[in-house]
Amino acid sequence: MKYGVNDLGYYGDFGGAYIPEMLYPNVEELRQQYLTIIEDPAFKAEFDDLMKNYVGRPSPLYHAKRYSEKYGANIFFKREDLNHTGSHKINNAIGQILLAKRLGKHRIIAETGAGQHGVATATVCALMGIECIVYMGEIDMQRQAPNVSRMKMLGAKVIPATSGSKTLKDATNEALRDWIANPVDTHYIIGSVVGPYPYPDMVARFQSIISSETKKQLLEKTGNELPQYVMACVGGGSNAMGMFYHFLDDENVKLVAVEAAGKGVDSGHSAATTFLGREGVLHGSRTILMQTDDGQVIEPYSISAGLDYPGIGPQHAYLYKINRAQYVSITDDEALQAGLLCSQLEGIIPAIETAHALAYLEKIQFKKDDNVVICISGRGDKDLDTYIKYFGF
Repeated sequence: MKYGVNDLGYYGDFGGAYIPEMLYPNVEELRQQYLTIIEDPAFKAEFDDLMKNYVGRPSPLYHAKRYSEKYGANIFFKREDLNHTGSHKINNAIGQILLAKRLGKHRIIAETGAGQHGVATATVCALMGIECIVYMGEIDMQRQAPNVSRMKMLGAKVIPATSGSKTLKDATNEALRDWIANPVDTHYIIGSVVGPYPYPDMVARFQSIISSETKKQLLEKTGNELPQYVMACVGGGSNAMGMFYHFLDDENVKLVAVEAAGKGVDSGHSAATTFLGREGVLHGSRTILMQTDDGQVIEPYSISAGLDYPGIGPQHAYLYKINRAQYVSITDDEALQAGLLCSQLEGIIPAIETAHALAYLEKIQFKKDDNVVICISGRGDKDLDTYIKYFGF
């Protein structure tokens, strides 16, 4: 794969495993075994069975007729919001819990921002009868309270991260500390295409089911498996990577990744990583991140908890640097308006993360016959409070 990872765990200049010595055995164990395990026919059979009968895949590729009329193109929604637990996060959580079992791990830790990855992890731990600890920023716990309750109901222990900005970055730091303290029996289910190698590649492979289904579904609906545009929101970037994965080598397909501009890219309250960031190391990999001149991480801001991250996955950093994908950003206001539009035009309330991708439709001039696929990465139940406050319903 032209845009995939090399043998050393790098995508061009980005990737690698920049980790404390204490974590080396864990990460090395994963690196040595993950491909053998996930390519094993028995693993694949169990994964496929759970995807079909537990998650409810394949998720539909829905032709959004009113959107298509509005934007003058054929707009398709890849409906990850219809998965069990309400987002794409379950794809990776199931892959990693099956991997953890085969590695003999008895305890699972995870970090979460919007709470969807935490819910997915708590779900698969309940399914497999494995202990689950989820780290979540204190601020995110307040703004995503329904998801905190779901995790607790599923039997997970939710631990607040009270340092820094008390959001996703800080939850990730806490989870890494836990892993250092419990290296033998614990597997860390990272929720995005971030972290030390092999995580970015592993998570992308589990999420690539999104684009592999899309190609088949598009062929069925349009007679061509390749659209003109593929669009997704991006924080760390797992739904975007899953959506892009099987289109990467088809260079006529335009890939559009939409980041969170927050209150505006120049406002000091933003999470538009590729616009504001520079190359550096974050959470174990070399990537692009928001940082000060002396290398301190700048606190990101977005109204969307899932996009509120100061970096981007290393594969995304590479795709950005070589111009294979276009990285753009949308403000809080634009995203919330797009969420309302989608609700009222298509009867689908999207997660605010997803609404960022939908908002960017306003900025593209499509041709009449263009086929456009947007990943509807999650449903908006978790964000109703934010929508209600904004619109005054």
